[in-house]
Amino acid sequence: MALDYLTHLRAESDRFLEVLRGADPHARVPSCPDWDADDLLWHLAGVQTFWATIVEDRRQSPDGLDENPERPAEREAMLDYFAEQSERLERVLREADPAEAVWMWSNDKTVGYIRRRQAHEALIHRLDAELVASDVTPLDPELAADGVLELLDMMYGGCPPWGSFEAGEDHVSVRTTDTRLVVPVVLGRFSGKDPDDGVEYDDEDISVQAADPDAVPKVVVTGRAADLDAWLWHRRDETGITVEGDPEVTERLRTLLRQPLN
Repeated sequence: MALDYLTHLRAESDRFLEVLRGADPHARVPSCPDWDADDLLWHLAGVQTFWATIVEDRRQSPDGLDENPERPAEREAMLDYFAEQSERLERVLREADPAEAVWMWSNDKTVGYIRRRQAHEALIHRLDAELVASDVTPLDPELAADGVLELLDMMYGGCPPWGSFEAGEDHVSVRTTDTRLVVPVVLGRFSGKDPDDGVEYDDEDISVQAADPDAVPKVVVTGRAADLDAWLWHRRDETGITVEGDPEVTERLRTLLRQPLN
């Protein structure tokens, strides 16, 4: 059964706001140490404003759209703004056809993917807020499993149209013990020249799309969906997660998974 991303978006956004209303605005965010609680609040407010505008205006480009709206001086105004923009994002996503094309940084340029991406954005920042308050509640296992797949397929392993990925021979299997998700991953090389800034790439990378699901993996990563999702997002340690297999491939995989995520 398909996930109801909009229901998850609403629940995660509501919990995020609830936690931050009661948090010390100057408390540091353990998972994002450059931010305090109000920085976290304003970050997600800006993200949700940006994507609500993209969908509402059916934009085909982000040109001229400010990702950082002016931040109110008063905290209550920030909280009210987040509540308004969060409601707006859910509304415009619900009113739009999921198959409709709009601008998106990924290869999937549909309203449906923005629904998915924003549900996960709210989930992971809800976890950030709870870490501030030392009041972490469970992540929904099915949403977290989908997050594991999205992270490996789109965030770590996505390949832009101006680049190419060449699969190698080292395969990895990432498996959730509670939802029975199995994600085949292959290590290889990404190369290409970014047309926006002219930077050329020739780096080791991973891919889900280029992986052979029947290949015998050299490394197997297992854990509960919520643990894997939070670990891949650098929000928790490896407790409860098992990484077994070839030591050299394991170290290369760990290096790739340590890269920063936006």
